[in-house]
Amino acid sequence: MPASRQPLSVAIITLNAASQLAACLQSVRFADEIVVVDSGSTDGTQALAESYGAKVIAQDWLGFGPQKQFAVAAASHDWVLCLDADERVSPALRTSIENALKSPSTLGPAVVSMVAAFRFPRCNRFLGRYLKHGEGYPDWSLRLFDRRQARWSDDAVHEKVIAQCGIGELSGDLLHDSAESLASYLSKQNRYTTLAAEAALAAGKRASFGRIALSPLIRFIKFYFVRQGFRDGLPGLIHIAIGCFNSFTKYSKMLERQNSDAALR
Repeated sequence: MPASRQPLSVAIITLNAASQLAACLQSVRFADEIVVVDSGSTDGTQALAESYGAKVIAQDWLGFGPQKQFAVAAASHDWVLCLDADERVSPALRTSIENALKSPSTLGPAVVSMVAAFRFPRCNRFLGRYLKHGEGYPDWSLRLFDRRQARWSDDAVHEKVIAQCGIGELSGDLLHDSAESLASYLSKQNRYTTLAAEAALAAGKRASFGRIALSPLIRFIKFYFVRQGFRDGLPGLIHIAIGCFNSFTKYSKMLERQNSDAALR
């Protein structure tokens, strides 16, 4: 660890990620510790992580937010960078992270007390192309934080970091390079929309004709035209269209559940 910066732990949650994890681990060799929390891999993920010097912890699945918070709590250092197995830190982002973690004597106490969490752009690869517009970019992600002042939410899906401090922005991309097939991606989106529908209903939200009909349309206009998703070609169009269908599906599942609950009364 350079003497001029604070120690850093990297926290990663995994499940059968052996085909993707090596690139992720290689990109964070600059960290002082890597913690991998695995929820039952059978493809050699744990052995691969250990070969990179990571601390591997077996933990049954708790849901996205709780699982990530479990990994954060298992880290040895207060500053934590949270990654998924199919992500990697670009050289430019590494430089930004190390500059952000300069010791208080270098940054000055005023800066340190105000900012204890950082977000940065995530660049998503989809159908062979890194998306640079629309819904796929900049996809701001808050992943670097002092765990004494921030934590993951308890959401089972669409989890987020809740910070009780100032949030800064770093330059350099977090590269998201999922190798999953389109069929696998769609299957995952189906699971996510079910979880999102359940969470929305639990929060007291309700589906309506307006939301089912207009939400996908508004989403398409926002990301394809306003955010210029058309500049990403066919991969951009397909990515946005799936996102719009996800919105339609979530509200449709909510309506199904509402009607089912009403029939039982």
